[in-house]
Amino acid sequence: MRITKVVELGSFSKAATALGYTQSAVSQMILSLENELAIKLIHRSRHGARLTSEGKKLYPYLKQANYQYQLFIEKCNEIKGLESGVIRIGTISSITCYWLPQLIKEFQKIYSNVQFVFHQGDYSSIEEWIKLGTVDFGFISPDSAQDIDTLPLKSGRMLAVLAENHPLATMSEIPLSLLAREPFILLEEGHYSEPLIAFQKEGLTMDTKLTLHDDYAIMTMIEAGLGVSVLAELILQRMDFNITARPTVPRITRTIGLGYKDRHSLPIASQYFIDFILKHVGSLK
Repeated sequence: MRITKVVELGSFSKAATALGYTQSAVSQMILSLENELAIKLIHRSRHGARLTSEGKKLYPYLKQANYQYQLFIEKCNEIKGLESGVIRIGTISSITCYWLPQLIKEFQKIYSNVQFVFHQGDYSSIEEWIKLGTVDFGFISPDSAQDIDTLPLKSGRMLAVLAENHPLATMSEIPLSLLAREPFILLEEGHYSEPLIAFQKEGLTMDTKLTLHDDYAIMTMIEAGLGVSVLAELILQRMDFNITARPTVPRITRTIGLGYKDRHSLPIASQYFIDFILKHVGSLK
């Protein structure tokens, strides 16, 4: 409200300059308010402008109304940003297939015009995209991140994956020492690989025969009898392949989190979507 600026500066002319109006325009605005309220708020004199006794009683409420108005304008600007916002996400296939559809469906019930652009890759490429600004944020293993901020979301098991007729498929749990003897098909995850690290901790070396970026391509190779692998349990929820999955000994887990450079400088739509993810992370399978 213009009246708060007049009171703050004690002058119509100074307030007009600060607000970018003419002095007569500011005077007319306040006069219209006084007429609407039927109460004189400002005493005008050659010495400046000051509150009347009635104005002093009402001024705290005017300040509060001004504050609420500013919040209202800020919220309007945020909504405008969300009306045409584009959210750019770096992601891996399991998150693209199983987390993002349900998250986006619910988010677009609130913000129907927000657009999503996915860049699918591995931990290394996603981190690089974040640094370059190609994506706003990405799903990444916090343990793999080196020069970006991360926020852990959820941990899950990784399972040994074999053809249904593989001799090891009869076991309820499969030691890594036995997997190390088999032709291994490795999921390319950049400079950080949870299975690779797990084998190294046991002093074992994988017999890597194939390295691929796509989980489903790996399942196809396993079905064809070309080797075994270790994949996230999340990606194995709906399998249309003649393969089977078993826990490993020792167990292998994967933690997925969010990575970004500076959360508070992200586009408003991406900030809202991150907040939405954090609110609903408990419902993610």
